[in-house]
Amino acid sequence: MQILSKITGCLLSVCLLGQIWENGLAWAGPGPLAGFEARPSPDWLTQGTIYEVFPRDFSQQGNLKQVTATLPELQNLGVNILWVMPIHPIGLKGRKGTYGSPYSIRDYYAVNPDYGSLADFQDLVTKAHELGMKVIMDLVANHTSWDSVMMKHPEYYKQDSSGHIIPPDPGWTDVAGLNYQNKDLRRYMIQMMEYWIKTADVDGFRCDVAYAVPTDFWEDARKNLEAIKPDIMMLAEASKPELLTNAFNLDYSWPILHSLDNVILRGAPASDLRSTWVENKTLFPAGALHMMISDDHDEARAISRYGINGALAASILMFTMDGVPLVYNGMEAGDATESGDPALFYKLPIFWHPRERPDFRAIYHDLIEWRKQYPALSSGQTTWLTNTDPDDVVSYMRHDEKDEFVIEINFSSRPVDGTVELEGVGDFRAMNVNGVTNQAPDNLTHFQLGGYGWKIYHRSILKLAEQK
Repeated sequence: MQILSKITGCLLSVCLLGQIWENGLAWAGPGPLAGFEARPSPDWLTQGTIYEVFPRDFSQQGNLKQVTATLPELQNLGVNILWVMPIHPIGLKGRKGTYGSPYSIRDYYAVNPDYGSLADFQDLVTKAHELGMKVIMDLVANHTSWDSVMMKHPEYYKQDSSGHIIPPDPGWTDVAGLNYQNKDLRRYMIQMMEYWIKTADVDGFRCDVAYAVPTDFWEDARKNLEAIKPDIMMLAEASKPELLTNAFNLDYSWPILHSLDNVILRGAPASDLRSTWVENKTLFPAGALHMMISDDHDEARAISRYGINGALAASILMFTMDGVPLVYNGMEAGDATESGDPALFYKLPIFWHPRERPDFRAIYHDLIEWRKQYPALSSGQTTWLTNTDPDDVVSYMRHDEKDEFVIEINFSSRPVDGTVELEGVGDFRAMNVNGVTNQAPDNLTHFQLGGYGWKIYHRSILKLAEQK
């Protein structure tokens, strides 16, 4: 089927200009899944926060033991789901860079000796569970390295007309594409996933390039994995609506991220974010859950793309919109070390103490705690509010039967002065955020926001009802 929008050239994933729509999905009007329900997810996921850790760059030592040692700090931050990037041995044949991509896997059943041992990974999962955290592995099901132990089965791989094994994408020269027409390969991959649940007690998988692997494989895998761990969590690296009906709990918010890049980097109107959100609602099954990202291992760091204040404004959006926010590998420190290429092929550790940063850790801590304390911010409804500067400012309400929050974010570098259309605002109070010096005034309908400034307001519906 036709793929409508795609940026190629990134080894680990295809970074989208919009959504990747396969199976005939259209841009305009209700999508074919509009009448379907997304598979439900537990509260620990919908109200949770995911932390993506790249063990090689997370510390100078670059191993699993250092990740385990830092788990209490991540728990204090409020993180409850740890996504560990691939832990397996990296291929040597066709390797890119000094260390090679962790997504070029030689043996799915082994642990990269640079990271440590199987016992080290088991200990990481055990300690995380003791702290009330879930752990998901990064599963690379689309391709392997050219020197994979699976190469003894050439029938497992995609081949050209001459019988030569080929990469899944011409630019992905360090990996070979897997062939899901082969039933034995499917069985091998499902058994491997079962192994990691049984052996290390992992809580789920982040599935790399999930959109390129047949949907029916993921659905079969889910059934098998649920038989072992009923509350398994599965995250699709995709923006493909059909994946969320049966196979996956959540996918990537690529359409929102693309719109955000257009707004901050290319001068598109801030109202495009609202348009993208509305379009997603028509295309995805009801209740679809998306991982909200401004920073991850495939993107240049948000601070590099948007600047320090722009990156913080982007985070406010990602933490207050419906979805599950992601914190990536030192993002809470304001790290600006390279990501994507070259960081995927070399060793570029996090710089944990950069100068002249807001207190990102304190800000993220408060945002994470609010999501836990107020379900309106994690699983409530979203209502977009009209304001007088839609080119620069987004304004919206997150609400349920107990609480209402109003969020105003300026996505331009210049100060703005305007109003928001909302009646009965007398009981709203500004939410003060640790680490932020200029706290919000209580008059939310008249906003005065500096460049990339933002405000968050709250009122209790229950208290308001009691007063009446």
